[in-house]
Amino acid sequence: MSVHPTARVHPLAAVDPAATVGEGCEIGPFAVIGPEVTLGARVTVKSHAVVTGWTDVGDDCTVFPFAVLGEVPQDLKFRGERTRLTIGARTRIREHATLNTGTEGGGGLTSVGEDCLIMAGAHLAHDCRVGNRVILVNNSALAGHCVVEDDVILGGLSGVHQWVRIGRGAIIGAVTMVTNDVIPYGLVQAPRGQLDGLNLVGLKRRGVPRADITALRAAYQMLAQGDGAFLDRARRLGEETDSPYVREIVDFVLGASDRSFLTPHQGG
Repeated sequence: MSVHPTARVHPLAAVDPAATVGEGCEIGPFAVIGPEVTLGARVTVKSHAVVTGWTDVGDDCTVFPFAVLGEVPQDLKFRGERTRLTIGARTRIREHATLNTGTEGGGGLTSVGEDCLIMAGAHLAHDCRVGNRVILVNNSALAGHCVVEDDVILGGLSGVHQWVRIGRGAIIGAVTMVTNDVIPYGLVQAPRGQLDGLNLVGLKRRGVPRADITALRAAYQMLAQGDGAFLDRARRLGEETDSPYVREIVDFVLGASDRSFLTPHQGG
């Protein structure tokens, strides 16, 4: 076992001899740390939490009681292949959250970025790619192969269908099912997930210039009510805009995806 001399491991914790425990880590009673786990500096694993599988946990993360990191995927095609889970620095994983490793068919990696908050009971499935500063509110769930970009908030009790992409800065309301891709800065609500506007509150909180917010609102209206199919409107928007925020939406819409898009709700 590679345990840094400054780490504090409770005598009732079960730490595999092959695990790597970094500088200043703290592991509570009845926590379980598996043989292929690497804990960065100053990681706290509280009592009864489980970190197993081929899992790397970044510096200054906290894993709360009864969370389970690195267990095998909930995928019937999984045959025991060696796959991985990585957690970025300063991410907090609250009680009863579950984060699975990847699958061979999905690239073999589930990843979570830095400064995320995975709240109580949330689930992050195999092969998901989650960016930085993402919040998964209590009991929200990502199915396999989802891509969630930076600064997204997933409301409580919401669910995201497998292979869905959620663009940067989007917000998903509580008790919402998302079955199609969500444009950057989109606002999604209603039980069956309607794109109902832009995350204006989030944009203002991040200090986005007023000119860019105005451009985003005009772009949304064009996507909602312009002539032609949704992709045609996005291409036309790309030819007309000089806002980097609108360009981000255009590039997202025209990028590769296995799903269709949530298109603007006409009543919004």
